[in-house]
Formats: sequence, structure tokens, C-alpha cells
Amino acid sequence: MPTKSSYPDIDVPNVDVWSFMFERKDRPFPDDKVMLVDSDTKRSYTFAQLRDTALTFAHGIKATWNWKKGDVLAIFSPNSIDTPSVMYGVAWAGGVISPANPTYTVEELAFQLSNSEAKAIVTQVPMLPVARAAAKKVGIPEDRIILLGDQRDPNAQFKHFTSVRNLAGTSRYRKTRVNPEKDVAYLVYSSGTTGLPKGVMLSHRNIVANVLQGKAGDGDKLTWNGGPDGQGDKILAFLPFFHIYGLTCIIHSGVYTGYTIVVMPRFDIEKFCANVQNFKITYAFVVPPVVLLLGKHPIVDKYDMSTLRMLNSGAAPLTRELVETTSSRIKVGIKQGYGLSETSPTTHMQPWEDWNKTIGSVGKLLGSLEAKYMTSPEDDSEPVEVPVGQVGELYVRGPNIFLGYHKNKKATDGCLSADGWFRTGDVGYQDKDFHFYITDRVKELIKYKGFQVPPAELEGLLVDNESVDDVAVIGVYSQEHGSEVPRAYVVRSAKSKSSGVSDDDEAAKIIKWMHSKVAQHKRLRGGVRFVDAIPKSISGKILRRVLKDQAKKEQETPKAKL
Repeated sequence: MPTKSSYPDIDVPNVDVWSFMFERKDRPFPDDKVMLVDSDTKRSYTFAQLRDTALTFAHGIKATWNWKKGDVLAIFSPNSIDTPSVMYGVAWAGGVISPANPTYTVEELAFQLSNSEAKAIVTQVPMLPVARAAAKKVGIPEDRIILLGDQRDPNAQFKHFTSVRNLAGTSRYRKTRVNPEKDVAYLVYSSGTTGLPKGVMLSHRNIVANVLQGKAGDGDKLTWNGGPDGQGDKILAFLPFFHIYGLTCIIHSGVYTGYTIVVMPRFDIEKFCANVQNFKITYAFVVPPVVLLLGKHPIVDKYDMSTLRMLNSGAAPLTRELVETTSSRIKVGIKQGYGLSETSPTTHMQPWEDWNKTIGSVGKLLGSLEAKYMTSPEDDSEPVEVPVGQVGELYVRGPNIFLGYHKNKKATDGCLSADGWFRTGDVGYQDKDFHFYITDRVKELIKYKGFQVPPAELEGLLVDNESVDDVAVIGVYSQEHGSEVPRAYVVRSAKSKSSGVSDDDEAAKIIKWMHSKVAQHKRLRGGVRFVDAIPKSISGKILRRVLKDQAKKEQETPKAKL
């Protein structure tokens, strides 16, 4: 029997994202509550300023671009306190936001712009060269490229988003009506094992449901008027807003709950610690590599971290040793959660009081969700549910499960059943007390610091290198990075072998060559290993498990304690 959440069911209102955030009758905090603060410049938005800036932008894109329901706007930017204004403005206008990784190459961004059918791009000045080149590739005119952030275009060619206004002053524009259950609010891209990213269609209802699920999971622990100074909890936001983890758990949950979001453009361990001390941060969403730094980096001891009440880690599992080492050093609990882009994202969360009781668990199933562990299909057999305590593949069902993959029915049908069950591709089990554990995954995806790296995409690039005859890419765990990293196993070409270049030098050349081809999170941080042949099945499928076993043997040295 599927497991139902031990939390009460969530009453999900039938409203769009804008109405949920800005037209609610039960908002407990005032208009002048500070919502967003830039950690570097101290520039900020109150709730009223956020709402009004978003409305101005919404009227502007309707007047200037004749924005229609379902039109897609891509955001290609590091974290900025301006990002929510743009997002909510598009929501008011009935549009769709498609956030893109700001480290993408021209080709990677162009693919997302084309696949999402984006009508415009919002970026920042440093990203303009890539944004312009990608826009040109897909036919987006340059007057549809606009800027956010503090820096303006020195050539005054590209407008700032605050300049996209309804200059005629007409009042004919009204909020676009959408169907919360069926209309897409966000189109986020999650790479698949085929190598091409897939657009995950998240409805307004998906996002609304997940904000309420997460709030119930945290109970009343985070408030708009608590904290050490009575000004509410303060959240340190360095997780990228283009990633579903930052998008829902920080932006949407923050605006709904009313805590103050202190925004970092990117992560830096010393700035993280300084911001905790200077802003009196009480809570932060983190990932395992950050937990590792907090447990080991000497700079941490220079700062007062005493205002922190809890850390919430996601994206990959934490070991008991790492949790205990870091929590004892900084004197704060570290709880875990689990989710995917396709689940908006959070499905499981450790309650605050359980963080040190069930270390290794991703917590309990959130409200209105069902879950079951199934056998993986072999020889075309139908998957069957496994008993509590046995390992299987996790399936989940609930109001936060995505609508499907954009323009990819085959991929949708492969993981989303007609009755709403989503096959996660992750393997684990639940115990008798309904604590869930994730132990492995069916998918071949590599997860580098929470970002998905499809091996087949990297293999497709590497085979074009004249030094490579054949190649397979797997993920290997790196203590240095505190994360899984991509490693390539390469069969050297005859030309490469006859060149007289050593294995080490050739490997370094291949790694450097790949740097120019991919975004930072896809780099071959696990290195290149040369082999005589790539292990394959009779049908030609790469046997990655053989390579993973080989990698484990290479790493079989005693692990130093943290």
C-alpha cells in the first residue's frame, strides 16, 4: 500500500502565483516589511516596493511587447534582488518564466531559448555577450534583451527592466486570467540521460502547493516578526534563483512567509560567514559542499555564527560524520530534505526536532503527498511495490507534481503515469516510522553540487576531440569538492598515441579543451583516465557500473576523518 503523509492534507487554494503572493487576505506582515536585501550594496525591497515594481514591469511588457498569456521570458542572470520583481511581473501578465544558468555557453543558452520558445531575455551586463549571441541564433530581437541589477548598459543600447513601462499611462491593462491547475508558471530545465535538457512544466498550482507544503513541514519555526532582534527570521540566499531549490524554497516561500531574504550573487565561504554575523542570519538553505566547508574551513572560526538556528541541506545526501562534525563546530542543527525539479521541488523534509535523531534520512513525506517504493522493471516486467524497509525506486504523487516535459511526450510518458504517479529514478527505502532514505539512483545523471550533468552530453562533445576514439563519462565522489564530479574514461586515438604526448599532458589538454565547451558545473573535475576499451553490452550500451566499480577500486584508500 502506498504511504500517505503523516502531515494533514494541504488545502491548496485555486489561485495563480500572483494572487497567492499579493492578494491574500491572511497576510500577517505589513507593506513596509523588508523582503529582499542585497548583501553587498544593501539595496532592498519592501513588500510594497516588490509588488509595485512587479506591477510596473507587468504593465510595461503588455504595453511595449504586447505580452500574451503563455509567452515565455528567460532570465539569464546570477542572483539579484531584482529577480522576484521580474518573475512576479510576468506572472501578473500571464506569462511563463524560464530561468537559465548564467554560466551557460552560447550554444547551451540558445538551446533553452529555442526549446522554450522564449520571447525575451532578462540578463545582466556581464552576461550580455552570451545573451546577445544566443538571442541572435534563435531570432530574438535585441530590443527584447533587457537588464536587471545595479549596472546599466554603458552604451545605453539595452534598457533596464525598470525602464520597460506603460508610458502612455493607459489603465486598460488587467491581470491576465490563468487556469492555476493547467497553465504553466515556470519552465525550468532539468537534464536527462539522453544529454539534452528537458523543460519541466510547473503550474501555478504546483508552486502554490509546494510553498504551503514546505510551510507546514517547518511548522511555525520561521516567522516574519521573530528572530534575535524581533524583525523576523533572516534567510541567507546564495543558492541560485535559476534552480528550483532557490526558486521555490527561497523566493516564493520567503515572500509568502515574510522573512527577510539576504541575497548573495554567488557563494563565497568568507562572505557567507560575514553575512551571517553582520545580518544576524537565522536560517540558510545549503548544499553538502557548503556543509563540508563549514565543517573544515579555517575562516569559519573568525566569525560569530551564533544567530543561526538551523541549516537545511538538499540536492544530495549528507553523511552522519559530516553532519555531526559541522553541527558540533558551528553549534547549529543541520536537517535534510529531498525533492526534484519535477516536484516543485520538495517532497520530503526532516522536522526541526528530528535533525539529530534520524541523520541520513531525508525526512518525512510532506502534506497531501503519497509515496511508494517499486521494483525496477526488468525484462519488460511490471514494477511491483516493495514492503516497508526494502529498497526500491521511489514514486510520488500529489499536487506539486509537474505537468510533464515541454514538447517531449515520450519522456513524460516514461516517468509520469496517467493517474499521477511520478517515477523519480531515485532508489531508497522507508522505515517503520515513515522516515525516508535515498541511497542511490536509477538515473545515470551526475549531480555536481545539486546541478544535473548528463554523461551522454559530455560524451557527445568529447568524441569530437581528435585525441578521443571512444569515451564514457561517470560520476565519482570527490572529497575536495564535497560532491560527485564528472570523470571521463577515454580510448586515445591513434593520432594521439603517435604524437609522443604523455598520458598526463594529453589528459590536461582534453580537460582544458572541454572547459571552453561547457558550463562550469559540467567540467571534468574528476579528470580523464585512459583505457584500452569502453565496456559495453552486446547492444552497445555503455556499462557504466563496470567503470564505477573500477573508480571505487582506484579510490580504496583509508578515508581521513573530518
